[in-house]
Amino acid sequence: MSQQQKRTLTGGTLLVLAVLFIALVVLVDIAFRGLRLDLTENQLYSITEGTENILEGLSEPVNLYFYFSDETSADIQSLRTYANRVREMLEEFEARAEGKIRLEIIDPLPFSEEEDEAAGYGLQAVPAGPNGENVFFGLVGTNTLDDIEVIPFFQLDKEPFLEYDLAKLIHSLDNPDRPVLGLMSSLPMARGFDPATRQMREPWVVVSQLEQLFDVRTIATSAETIEEDIDVLMVAHPKGFSETTQYAIDQFVMRGGNLIVFVDPHAEIDVPQDQMDPQAAMFAERSSDLPALFEAWGIGYDPTKVVLDSINGLQISGGPGRRPVRHIGVLNLNEPTMNTDEVILANLNAVNVALSGYVAALPSAEYDFIPLLTTSEASAPVATQQVQFLQDPTRLLDGFTPTGEQYVIAARLFGPLDSAFPDGPPESDAEDEEATEEAARPEPVARTEEANILVFADADFLADRLWVQVQNFFGRQLVSAFANNGDLVINAVENLSGSSDLISIRGRATSQRPFLKVQELERQAEERFRATEQQLTQQLQETERKLSELQAGREDGNPLILSEEQQAELERFRSEQVRIRKELRSVRANLREDIESLGTWLKVLNIGLMPVLLTALALLVAWTRKRRRLET
Repeated sequence: MSQQQKRTLTGGTLLVLAVLFIALVVLVDIAFRGLRLDLTENQLYSITEGTENILEGLSEPVNLYFYFSDETSADIQSLRTYANRVREMLEEFEARAEGKIRLEIIDPLPFSEEEDEAAGYGLQAVPAGPNGENVFFGLVGTNTLDDIEVIPFFQLDKEPFLEYDLAKLIHSLDNPDRPVLGLMSSLPMARGFDPATRQMREPWVVVSQLEQLFDVRTIATSAETIEEDIDVLMVAHPKGFSETTQYAIDQFVMRGGNLIVFVDPHAEIDVPQDQMDPQAAMFAERSSDLPALFEAWGIGYDPTKVVLDSINGLQISGGPGRRPVRHIGVLNLNEPTMNTDEVILANLNAVNVALSGYVAALPSAEYDFIPLLTTSEASAPVATQQVQFLQDPTRLLDGFTPTGEQYVIAARLFGPLDSAFPDGPPESDAEDEEATEEAARPEPVARTEEANILVFADADFLADRLWVQVQNFFGRQLVSAFANNGDLVINAVENLSGSSDLISIRGRATSQRPFLKVQELERQAEERFRATEQQLTQQLQETERKLSELQAGREDGNPLILSEEQQAELERFRSEQVRIRKELRSVRANLREDIESLGTWLKVLNIGLMPVLLTALALLVAWTRKRRRLET
């Protein structure tokens, strides 16, 4: 074969191999298109089933505009890392939505039209650039009806709830109508006539805030049915509710409705309408319960017990001319007592409760019982009689003995639930029998598989005095919150008013993965270093003491000249000091060696192990195929 023929054959072989390689790439792209493999420990790049259902069920296209100041934030590594996480999550949403989501990534440079657009949408500008330039890091969503939903700024501390926030924004655009909240309360929470002052009363602040976000509809406490268009039912202080009304609440839940209940063993806010009679105010019944429902649903609650907490007790006013006193029945529940894995408690600092009860799941319960608010271990329940006529809150500490247990003040019940009325509706009162027969009641439902109920064992939680100060300024109310009670209620209603898919999305781990092994090595080395350093300090002090003793015992009385014993002692200390400092340097050096050794092994595993495994797998497949051919 001539040299020219060899060259032609070699060139043709390379061309054929190139064509085969391109064809293989195309075939792999077609065969594995859409296939994703998430190997992260916490599945950071996978979305939950609830999010998938929301994306698949989109009824109209949604436009997403992700504004991130990429150029301006070049030196803010933590922000850029989180921005990549947000962008990748949005791209995953776009890929799963099958064309129903259109994503646009925008870098709003300073003094550009894009920056003006971002500001116009209400995105938050943070002056974090190298020369004080504004940094934008937010999301704008629009639908075909020109509705707009905005995340002003992606906060790094809310990364565990990133998927929930994005899914909620998309769900809100796909369901633009305001959710309907049914309010059923024995307390004067809504706007109405006050017989004591004979004037119209303003609604509680929490109701005013709910009215800004939801269609709030007042429901009578004697209602026998709950309208089907109500998305969330909030029952506050259900005092003396009849079985007929409890049946209405039960069937609302069985039909898939979401419920928030505030019961209370001793509601201080529940004062008689006739305040002219102090005896009536003192001896009035102030407890509330839903006995038929709680017993059947497996909710443990005792309306005759309040829980005291000697750690979380609040300082309250002791009265005119008296010092503030600590009330262990009025509690300030902060982060250690909050379940921050629940989205409704995200970024809340503290909530206040007063003479609260506690709830628990009975052994018969099938649902998941998720505590939201708990007391500390320095808590114990007491009878309501101990607080009913209490004049001096400090008396609660007399003989108080904590049980060492934590008591749940608020909880979420999520899962299967049986009706409290398996035999159908209870019999109505005789005078209402004819009206009940004429009313067309829906067919009773005996069970739901996805009940979603929030139970709070305190109704004072809703009162203004526990979380907000209201001042009248020229006929306008100025509201200043000192606790997050209102935020928690709004978060709860907002969460429950979404779809069951949205509610099912839980908080997730963050993308920040600390080097736990390195931190452990540093901690151990620091402990050794501190121990050695303390040893040196002790020896220094001991040497100074001996030198002082030798100086005091000298007979020549010259303090400027060291004796032979002092010089020997000083030399001994100096040599010991050199040895200990050498040991300290050795500890530091060993730490660096341990960390560098760990880094080397990580590089070997990450860079070398995977190719070795793939090569071994390929050889195994080739050997298996060859063996099969030989056997046939």
